[in-house]
Amino acid sequence: MTTTRTKKAAPLDEVMLAMDVVDTLRHSENLVARELGEEDRASALMERLREVYRQQGIDVPDRILREGVSALNEARFAYSPPTGGLGYFLARLYVSRRHWGKQALFVVLAALIGVVGYNFAYKPYVAGQAQASIERVQVELPAQMDELLAQITSVAKVESAVVSATETVERGKAAAAASDLQRAEKAVADLSTTLTQLQGEYRLQIVNREGSDTGVWTYPDVNENTRNYYIIVEAIGTDGETQVQSIVNEETGQAEQVSQWGVRVSEVVFNGVRDDKLDDGIVQNNIMGLKQYGYMDVDYVLPVLGGEITQW
Repeated sequence: MTTTRTKKAAPLDEVMLAMDVVDTLRHSENLVARELGEEDRASALMERLREVYRQQGIDVPDRILREGVSALNEARFAYSPPTGGLGYFLARLYVSRRHWGKQALFVVLAALIGVVGYNFAYKPYVAGQAQASIERVQVELPAQMDELLAQITSVAKVESAVVSATETVERGKAAAAASDLQRAEKAVADLSTTLTQLQGEYRLQIVNREGSDTGVWTYPDVNENTRNYYIIVEAIGTDGETQVQSIVNEETGQAEQVSQWGVRVSEVVFNGVRDDKLDDGIVQNNIMGLKQYGYMDVDYVLPVLGGEITQW
């Protein structure tokens, strides 16, 4: 059986004494001639150390002195500060924390707030909006379509209006099932327009007021040698008030909300209305047509050519 002897650690007081010897050597080495050889230099250091400690009244064994000289040569108790590397960088960063600490804390807090806000506020909000959009297009809009169709069916006095509305609902629900919000909303808007048109009840009256046109003509862009004739009309409700109507301008193709518009007629009809007004300044036969409740279109009294303008 083999036993291993463990080298006993030097007593703490001897270690401290050796460190003191090294410190003394560092401060006194300049007193020793540097041109001496290593052996002479060591002897001179030993002698110098004996003298130093003798003057202090301290008796230091030669063993400790030799240990101190050896430690000095080995830089055993010397501290060499780092000049690079991660540790050196982190140490300098820590020492200079006063200069960058507040800014770094602000950046960290801002980043933390951003992360928390994104995950606990923005993402739930976006998810909620998406869910609300799905519910609207797949639940709310189809329900609105059914409700509008029911109202149209109860109001309409012409079968064509119900058939057209039913087809619109079918297209709208197909769009809703495909999550096509734009087409589904258009279906609801078209049904609302149909219902409003069916519910409308007014007389189409020729405008005959001072400062207002009763009739106008225009030159179409395709043929400047031809005139288009229009009688200016307005919708007067059962309450005697003027109603705003959605009219498609045949010159632009755009629908506009207007209180007066021009209905295209033949030159013969145009001249007849003109002569009526020139007779006494009043258009006696001023009813252009009637729009009855439950019907889509105006029942014209005077013949028209099927075109309208909103500006002249």
